[in-house]
Amino acid sequence: MAYIIIETCVGCEVCKKVCPVDAIHGEKKEVLTINDSCIECGACGRICPYKSVTDTYRNPCKNIKKTLWEKPRFDTDTCMACILCVDTCPTGCIGLKGPLNSKRKDKFPFLEDKKICIGCGFCADECPVDAIEMVAGG
Repeated sequence: MAYIIIETCVGCEVCKKVCPVDAIHGEKKEVLTINDSCIECGACGRICPYKSVTDTYRNPCKNIKKTLWEKPRFDTDTCMACILCVDTCPTGCIGLKGPLNSKRKDKFPFLEDKKICIGCGFCADECPVDAIEMVAGG
């Protein structure tokens, strides 16, 4: 588990709301904790307004406005339609559409729900042909 919530936490629960796997626990207005079900997506650290989430090296995570979080951009010319990105996404924000042209009958991934994307980059990490680029503000 790479992320830890430190004692500066005020228990606002913003991190708890954004966590896709319910790994953050505790009571409102108390210091929250992250349990072993954490998938290390980093959303909790990006959303915390108090810099109370630390990274692997115990450095406070940088708060980033949610509208500026990186989102996946899909290159359908490179994509081989394996759907690993869809299977990897912890929030289910990647959908499939297609076929895009008469040459290929495959369905291709796209960012179906931008609002629930947490910018974890797992989709890009898993893409075997590097057809996904994470871009700020997506």
